[in-house]
Amino acid sequence: MLSTMLFLAVAANAQDMIISYSSDTLRCKVKEVGSEEVKYNRSDYPADVLFTMNTDKIQKLIFENGQELTFIAEIDNPSNYLHQNKNALKVDFLAPLTGNTTLAYEYSLKPGKSMEGTLGFIGLGVDTRSRDPRGLFIKYGIKYIKSPDFYVRNMRYAHILKGAYIKPEIGFAYFTSNNEEFSSRYPYERTGAKRIENYSLMLQLVLGKQWVINDIFLVDFYAGAGYGLDNQEGEYHYGYAIISNEVPLSLSAGLKIGILF
Repeated sequence: MLSTMLFLAVAANAQDMIISYSSDTLRCKVKEVGSEEVKYNRSDYPADVLFTMNTDKIQKLIFENGQELTFIAEIDNPSNYLHQNKNALKVDFLAPLTGNTTLAYEYSLKPGKSMEGTLGFIGLGVDTRSRDPRGLFIKYGIKYIKSPDFYVRNMRYAHILKGAYIKPEIGFAYFTSNNEEFSSRYPYERTGAKRIENYSLMLQLVLGKQWVINDIFLVDFYAGAGYGLDNQEGEYHYGYAIISNEVPLSLSAGLKIGILF
């Protein structure tokens, strides 16, 4: 008799638990689990009163038998993007006008995060200063893409590579170029040109926005600022510029277009 009473008491107190992303715990009786909401009863209300909670607010459910059910926000759920192209090959559209040709490759790591590598061929473009530059620059960064503030039921999810982003980026450049030499006395006359080496290192924070069209084409506009060091005072390094050694400010901007695959 006593064991039966104890069993009934334990059964009456047994409850499911809803753990929210704010780490709050709600003890209740889960009645229904849907793709977008969970329905439950509370012991302090009549049994015919049904409460609901959006699954995007729930970290996991713990049922009275010990089983657990973990939730992923639909907007961050990788399964919603399975059929999208997650690789992009891009070219800096205006780079040839500044003396280089720049290619970039981006790969989606997961919703809201991707990696991007950039390779620039210095000298493959318009030589506006007649310096005959020859060299390369490389840049690498991780993109953190902003998720939408909200989503609508049954909506078509945006492309996994689309949106505003922030990207910490590191870069290195090396090239040789002609440096004109002049006489030391007035009138200053050109006496020739010497081949010099230029190398630099930069660390930037890049802000940008990327648009994706029909899962095939993309447009990426960006601007960055950070720190830079170089061996030539105030030199333009084609993938970025450095103001001076006294003011080690590094700046960059560009417009990339590309295709997805």
